[in-house]
Amino acid sequence: MTDAAQPTRALSAHLDPASLGVRPGAPYPLGATWDGAGVNFAVFSESAQAMQLCLRDFAGFHEARLPLEEHTDQIWHCYIPGLGPGTRYGFRATGPYEPENGRRFNDNKWLLDPYAKALAGELRWDDALFGYKVGSPRRDLSFDPRDSAPFMPASVVIDARFDWEGDRAPKTPWNESVIYELHVKGFTARHPGIPPELRGTYSGLAHPAAIEHLQTLGITAVELMPVHERVSSRRLAELGLSDYWGYNTVGFFAPDRRFASGSEAGSQVGEFKRMVRALHQAGLEVILDVVYNHTAEGSEMGPTLIFRGLDNPAYYRLQDERHLYTDFTGCGNSLNMQHPQTLRLIMDSLRYWVLEMHVDGFRFDLAAALARELQQVDRLGAFFDIIHQDPVLSQVKLIAEPWDLGQDGYQVGRFPLLWSEWNGKYRDTMRDYWRGANAGLGEFAARLTGSSDLYEAGGRRTYASINFITAHDGFTLRDLVSYNEKHNQANGEDNADGADDNRSWNCGAEGDTRDPEILALRARQQRNLFATLLLSQGVPMICAGDEIGRTQQGNNNAYCQDNPISWLDWEHADTGFLEFCRRTVALYRRHPVFRRRQWFQGRSIRGGTDIGWFRPDGGAMSDADWNHSFAKAMTIYLNGAAIPSRDTRGQRILDDSFCLLFNAHHDALSFRLPAADALGGADGWRCVLDTSAAAPTADPTEMAPGAGIQVGARSLQVWRRK
Repeated sequence: MTDAAQPTRALSAHLDPASLGVRPGAPYPLGATWDGAGVNFAVFSESAQAMQLCLRDFAGFHEARLPLEEHTDQIWHCYIPGLGPGTRYGFRATGPYEPENGRRFNDNKWLLDPYAKALAGELRWDDALFGYKVGSPRRDLSFDPRDSAPFMPASVVIDARFDWEGDRAPKTPWNESVIYELHVKGFTARHPGIPPELRGTYSGLAHPAAIEHLQTLGITAVELMPVHERVSSRRLAELGLSDYWGYNTVGFFAPDRRFASGSEAGSQVGEFKRMVRALHQAGLEVILDVVYNHTAEGSEMGPTLIFRGLDNPAYYRLQDERHLYTDFTGCGNSLNMQHPQTLRLIMDSLRYWVLEMHVDGFRFDLAAALARELQQVDRLGAFFDIIHQDPVLSQVKLIAEPWDLGQDGYQVGRFPLLWSEWNGKYRDTMRDYWRGANAGLGEFAARLTGSSDLYEAGGRRTYASINFITAHDGFTLRDLVSYNEKHNQANGEDNADGADDNRSWNCGAEGDTRDPEILALRARQQRNLFATLLLSQGVPMICAGDEIGRTQQGNNNAYCQDNPISWLDWEHADTGFLEFCRRTVALYRRHPVFRRRQWFQGRSIRGGTDIGWFRPDGGAMSDADWNHSFAKAMTIYLNGAAIPSRDTRGQRILDDSFCLLFNAHHDALSFRLPAADALGGADGWRCVLDTSAAAPTADPTEMAPGAGIQVGARSLQVWRRK
């Protein structure tokens, strides 16, 4: 702890503000900023009648309340010399408590700083945290006079200085990216190569053992599930569970303390930076899953922790009945993107994580909610306009989860330039194809080739599609082929939570089985799905643990399971499947024909036709062939000599050519490789991938053009042109 923080060690509730030498300070920057000699505090509220800065001693026993006399452009501010890093603080806002008019000021409630860079202490659930009297017949229209400070964490002043040691962002091109979605704790909590004291932490993810796994798998970017400060709901806390995933944000600038290996207040900031530095040194980008669509305060029946008490109608979307919240998220509230201060808060947060924390991009949870100017989703909403023109944010990776729970909330394919999207249609199509659901080959082909029907018309490239088979939300890959139904009893909601439409298939038995035929089929289906992901145009995203056969025992909504249900089980890793995944990712990264930047044209261009479509018998696909809903097999030819892009030196990109043979039928089928005249000449073919086998053969099969081959039931093969 620095000496500058010493003045807060012996705080008294009756402290004379004059003894601290309080100065007017400045309205910018918002939050608490230490300049080496003191701290400037600034907080926004356009409707508050008075504001108090509250300083808390390190033991949490005393609180000093200092009126903020300065009020500039709706910003309340002051400067206190002598304070420094480690200082714990909060605010109390005075104003009308008129829920029916949208105002919920209650200066009995300790409020966190929206711009706090770190938090200290734990939230302890108590009725005093609510602005209204819990259990009152007037519900949220009643008023609660109890002090919430004893149950609240505090905001913390930090020392932002850090030696980045010349850190440079990897800046991996979109079309060369392989994203790995992980939970900081879940990935590291049981890893035997990480020291026990670092497991579950930022330092654990930065450990060489963790980085080695990512590098040998071929990952280029980790997408971290939420690392902003969050709180668990009261219901979960009373059940002995917690908000493990982290989608219950309470601090948009503060790294989550759950993942800190040290106990000193504010140390999580430096530890997060060291993690980013280590990942960058290993060539790995860091993408954050961020939740700007709602907060942990929930509906009108939720607690008063931060925004509700500072300026409720500025921060939240309210209904015509002003005490009720508009909810596009299913989480009780939606941030008010129509208010300039809310937009500013989000933009300041994003820029902070790029400029100060050196992250490389963001995945926006329920991003459609951010585009709602009124009720409709507006693709040219203010948020996207601001992002587009921002010189910092327009240069990082931007990924949308393109849906929310509001009307017309499913917006896949409708986000603007600069944005890539989680392609939910890709996920559904590939699951349906391999489980045998009736669907035309046209839909399968469209998703495999980058979903041009969704993204090309808007001027975007193939990498607008973030392809995924599984993600944190839903079944793991192993569970996808092992369960027909969700099994979420451990969540305490009578198995009512989580999606019912999983497009899964248990291969003949629900859950664990010793049947060797079922186990072999499940293993093959995992290989099929993983290989398809890496053979598709667009950006592949792998869900952490899928490559080692992770299971959640059929739980498809493990948001509250901070335990072995969610943590990767490294001890029982499926090493055979891991090796298959490594080889498949390596094939993808080695050959640019699988990761084109530009769309296929399906016609003759320099180098020949860029893509060809064939029936299993080797004949070209006809219109009638495309329209057979029962068809499950086809051959796709990818011409490596017809890639229109150039490399960074301006040279044409040339690659090998490949035939992809897909058979989702329940029996083996006879295929015929395309004849030489169909491809403008060919010397022959060599098999480089066959999902019917757990491991590659020592002597890869070679075949002449037009040769007949067998493709096993529910399997695919990849043949490289010699």
